[in-house]
Amino acid sequence: MKKSDLFFGGFLVLAFLSFSAVSLQAQTYPSHPVQFVIPMTPGDMTDLTGRALASELTKILKTSVIPINKPGGGATMGADFVAKAKKDGYTILYANSNIYYAHAMDPENVSCNPLQDLDALCLAVSLPIIVVVQGESPWKTMKEFVEYMNQNPGKVRVSTTGVGGVGHFNHEVIRLETKTDSTMIPYKGASPALTALLGGHVEASILSAGLVTPHMKAGKLRALVASIKHPEFPTVPTLTELGYKRDIVSVRNAFYGPVGLPEPVRNVLLSAMEKSTKSEEGVNVVRQLNALVDYVPAAEFKKMMTEEYNMVRQLLKASGGSSK
Repeated sequence: MKKSDLFFGGFLVLAFLSFSAVSLQAQTYPSHPVQFVIPMTPGDMTDLTGRALASELTKILKTSVIPINKPGGGATMGADFVAKAKKDGYTILYANSNIYYAHAMDPENVSCNPLQDLDALCLAVSLPIIVVVQGESPWKTMKEFVEYMNQNPGKVRVSTTGVGGVGHFNHEVIRLETKTDSTMIPYKGASPALTALLGGHVEASILSAGLVTPHMKAGKLRALVASIKHPEFPTVPTLTELGYKRDIVSVRNAFYGPVGLPEPVRNVLLSAMEKSTKSEEGVNVVRQLNALVDYVPAAEFKKMMTEEYNMVRQLLKASGGSSK
């Protein structure tokens, strides 16, 4: 037998074995529970919507998808954990846009760059953001609040979900658009940021609609401005409706995995994530939380991430922030 025939025969065997291994991987995944990392505190809107979607994923994948909270660092600690996880599909991330806002704001000190270190699998849920004050506060409108901040520079304290997150960015937007000076107080998640406002430790908070709406209905909180118009609070304006050039932004909750997932495994996850996001039960739970189902596939969502990342860097540069 010629050497060339032997070489070709060996190549065919290797190709067959490789194809068989890929096929087997697709058939056997998942064979044990999947870690579903949520980089926020329990009770946060990302946590609540994530747990609802994890429940749907459990049904679709026919294996336990176990939510694990890893808060801290504006959600970057959990993101970094998943980025460094084994690339086998058994550790996935459900995180909000804080993870790429944080890196855009301080790339030298935030180790995980989601644009490079994570595989964006799909956008699932968007959370409208509202600036709220206590129901008994003297400010009935955003105009009154802005007037007070102008008269008392630095006196107003605003709680957010952490340094480098969407709340931080929105605080900068408000500061620049209204030409006011307020003090941001960062917390490790939305629940403690809300507790601070309810307890009178801050004058305002920048939080998701789902978290604050029950307190608004109870009269404990008052909404001043929102990221988008929402049927639950149609009279709450956006900044552009008030005459400003830029609106604050909503929070985007999405699925991610470590870069380098085997293609068969990635395809299984992509299909399951789309089905879970669009499932009737998933949609109903998300709506009950005053959030919006907002499925966007991987390639399109990656483009959205990149555009927002660049927007944050530009705004921080204009404001004299830490983005470099």
